[in-house]
Amino acid sequence: MKIGLYFGTFNPIHIGHLIIANHMGEYSGLDQIWMMVTPHNPLKKKDTLLDDYQRLQLVFLATEDYPKIKPSDFEFKLPQPNYTVNTLSHLQDKYPTYEFSLIMGEDNIKTFHKWKNYETILENHDIYVYPRISSEIENNEFKNHPRIQFINAPIVEISSTFIRENIKNKKNVQPLLPAKVWEYIDHNNLYKK
Repeated sequence: MKIGLYFGTFNPIHIGHLIIANHMGEYSGLDQIWMMVTPHNPLKKKDTLLDDYQRLQLVFLATEDYPKIKPSDFEFKLPQPNYTVNTLSHLQDKYPTYEFSLIMGEDNIKTFHKWKNYETILENHDIYVYPRISSEIENNEFKNHPRIQFINAPIVEISSTFIRENIKNKKNVQPLLPAKVWEYIDHNNLYKK
């Protein structure tokens, strides 16, 4: 089984994440997309970051109607701080018959050479890259790499930061969120402070 790993804090998950995940599941040859909820990064401020399990719940609510998209708390159980190369190694140990690939935006591929053991990742895993408006990859060293596929997915420029700021400012962001995610956020008064 071919699994695409889509990492993020998903704080909160929004329709842009779902559009990308669904497109990858439908048009890239991947059998499933796992939404890998990233635990709190100790180097980042936690002011606006919801609890790990609340963010996992939001991903569950957002994806339960999409059979190819699955929420995952796999990284919650790994020692922190964690690196993608380590997560991939643990996943391969636990699911030896699965083939794991990464899903990332063009903005991330520009700095991929700075990732820990990025060469090991490229030796063992494919990477599916979705477009971002702000990216220019003409001279990127990975542009023609055989393990990296640029997918002609819809360009979605919605950010979780924008959503959080606008909830705090009492703006209506409901159209940017799956209905169940909006209901959970609204019911629990999340991101309002």
